Amino acid sequence: MTKEFQNKNYWALVLGGSSGLGLATAKKLAKHGMNVCVVHRNSRFQEAEITFEFNKIKAEGIQFLAFNVDAINAEKRNEIISELQQLLGKEGKIKTLVHSIAKGNLKPMVSDGIPTLKNDDFILTINAMAISLHDWTQAIFEAKLFAEDARIISFTSEGNTKAWKHYAAVSAAKVTLEAITRSIALEFAPHGIRANCIQAGVTDTTSLRLISGNEKMKAHTLLRNPFKRLTTPDDVANVVYLLSKDEAGWINGTIIKVDGGEHIS
Repeated sequence: MTKEFQNKNYWALVLGGSSGLGLATAKKLAKHGMNVCVVHRNSRFQEAEITFEFNKIKAEGIQFLAFNVDAINAEKRNEIISELQQLLGKEGKIKTLVHSIAKGNLKPMVSDGIPTLKNDDFILTINAMAISLHDWTQAIFEAKLFAEDARIISFTSEGNTKAWKHYAAVSAAKVTLEAITRSIALEFAPHGIRANCIQAGVTDTTSLRLISGNEKMKAHTLLRNPFKRLTTPDDVANVVYLLSKDEAGWINGTIIKVDGGEHIS
């Protein structure tokens, strides 16, 4: 295993890194020598399982930090940035910022029996799953914590163009996330920052299981995908790793489909 990030004082900051795509990404980057800071929000009930997974990351011999706080809270964000400034000092830098926040409303627009989607639901979802990317990017930039050649990577989905039941707020958030990513790619490029979105194929994560009709979605994907399987978190983490490498420095402002060709059929 090549550890090309080792001894370079590089850090990956993973927002939403205790499960799914975020956790797989944290593990992958740690395997290649990058120090890792995870911001996550979980209950005490999940503590043992999460500690077990985080111990795997620590076993890679890198520096590791975890903050169990609400990544959307501005005060908590500022506290984390201050702590990172002290820990990283003048030499340590954030090479890769990964946005994997899944906090939103999956309510129907029309229903006789359960609450329907309201304006506040859209606001909460778009703020958490899209605008927070800008907030964290701006805060890290102002704190001078980004590496000279930094990478910002976030996760979108095929719900950016397709309508799924109960997915309206998240769909709006994904489109907003992509727009913000393009603007970051344009305006922060003079400062050495690249920004891209990964559009993962259907992946059996906790977030997917909350979507109405997810079992049918998975079954349809198995028929549709050229490789006849679902995308895995590791598939996505592998591409985050590739985008973090020096050789990916000319990839900027794009949406990269990581789905085995699922989107072509």
